Amino acid sequence: MILRPYQDQAVKGAFDAWQTSDTTLVVMPTGTGKTVVLASVIANRPPGKAMLMAHRAELIWQGAKKIHAVTGEHPDIEMAEYVALGGIYAKDVVVSSVQSLNAGKKGKGRMTRFDPMEFSLLIIDEAHHATARGYRKVIDYFRKNPALKVLGVTATPDRTDEEALGQIFSTVAFDYDLVDAIHDGWLVPIMQRSVYIEGLDYSTIRTRNGDLNGDDLARVLEYEENLHAIAGPTLSLAGARRTLVFAASVEQARRLTEIFNRHRDGCARFVYGETPPDERREMFANYAAGRFQFLVNVGVATEGFDDPGIEVVVMARPTKSRSLYSQMAGRGTRPLPGIVDGLALASERLAAIAASAKPGVEIIDFVGNCGRHKLITTADILGGKRSPEVVERARGKAAGGGKPVDMLEAMDEAERELQEEKERARRLQLRVHAKFTSTLKDPFVVLGVEPWVERGWNKGRQPTENQLATLERAGVEVENVKTFTQASQLIDTLIKRRGNQQCTFKQAKLLARYGYPTDMTFDDARGAIDALAANNWKRPGTPKPQMEVF
Repeated sequence: MILRPYQDQAVKGAFDAWQTSDTTLVVMPTGTGKTVVLASVIANRPPGKAMLMAHRAELIWQGAKKIHAVTGEHPDIEMAEYVALGGIYAKDVVVSSVQSLNAGKKGKGRMTRFDPMEFSLLIIDEAHHATARGYRKVIDYFRKNPALKVLGVTATPDRTDEEALGQIFSTVAFDYDLVDAIHDGWLVPIMQRSVYIEGLDYSTIRTRNGDLNGDDLARVLEYEENLHAIAGPTLSLAGARRTLVFAASVEQARRLTEIFNRHRDGCARFVYGETPPDERREMFANYAAGRFQFLVNVGVATEGFDDPGIEVVVMARPTKSRSLYSQMAGRGTRPLPGIVDGLALASERLAAIAASAKPGVEIIDFVGNCGRHKLITTADILGGKRSPEVVERARGKAAGGGKPVDMLEAMDEAERELQEEKERARRLQLRVHAKFTSTLKDPFVVLGVEPWVERGWNKGRQPTENQLATLERAGVEVENVKTFTQASQLIDTLIKRRGNQQCTFKQAKLLARYGYPTDMTFDDARGAIDALAANNWKRPGTPKPQMEVF
């Protein structure tokens, strides 16, 4: 199997991280092929057996199938009634549920059936769950082998999880942002639509474990008026597009399905945790084949459910959890099969997506009185590295009007507006003080970018020697680069500028000193600098530099 470039980087990143640490994390958004990455790591593992651990049956079977496709090995299954073979029949790769590994054996768990010393690799799928006690028990058991390598693979986790994950995974081997995946043409653009429902009141709902209380939420969403207020716009806005609906309770899912079918006979079905496996598989197959339009689910399609034909995702249940919202929205971000693979350039992939039958995914949120709750929207999952001010402004752009908003465009527009406001403030200061002085030693000022929000697992992490050496070669004064996150962003920005044929950092610093924009092309910057030098380092019409270096 040929890996996509970022998948190859993720695999190499894991093995590089293991040179200095036994535990590492790979972060990739939903829809970018995390299972392919973990299967490729298993194919190239150190000598010994491999264990893949997940928490849902869909993830177990999906992982086993992909491992066989990539490695040619038939993994054994340790889950419920499935028991991995032992002795001379034991296989080198085992896929197991965390529940089964912790169950039985008089409280010691089925994990004790396996000898940790035989395993060189333990992989945790959906690793944002790895802070739970059951996961920790399994990790601690297999780490009795001091040579064991541990890999966690997850989509973007909630920020509240990040520091906790940093206690389990000592390094982050690869962190691919959802925004980058969309810009690179591997995922489709996200359109946000907010529908206001008068009478929908979340203000009295309590909070439990960081999210809305399930029982309270169900009571609000099971009201007859609220059910129709959600079902009506969903039918109207979805049109003929394949739609996935997330509900808060089985009763809400059942009633929504009933209302959908009342309007269009046979257009909807619902699935929940107790739906028999055979019935669930048949339902998913019929949905993928387009035999019905609306699949209403309760906590089933959040993980391990891959259907690139989904064009609309309806959040018929709000959440305060960024990771949960990411999982739900991510069900619709995959492009149609055969659209992007084989195309070398991001521009080609973006054009192919735009021209396809699925040029984007629409996320529909139902808005009411939130009270004290800060409910997650697409602005939050797309704003992982952006400042809180940018996220809030983009959220406001999508909040009104009921029209779909391209959230990446809204985010970029919000960032431009804030930058312009800061520039106006800088110019006002220039007029007031007659002379504006700035330390152009700050590389973020020179490049005109907002510093990323620091991820939880990187808090307190210092820049690496390689990062500092790279920045020094580019002309950055590294004493002003204090954190690993800052160094990563600056290097990423410089690489992108080079790809866009923009001027170098050294050119940008000189241009900024004389009040020129720093987003010029390399050739334009060279021309401007040559003109300055020919004019005795004075900008035409400007007696003195607008910015001075201290």
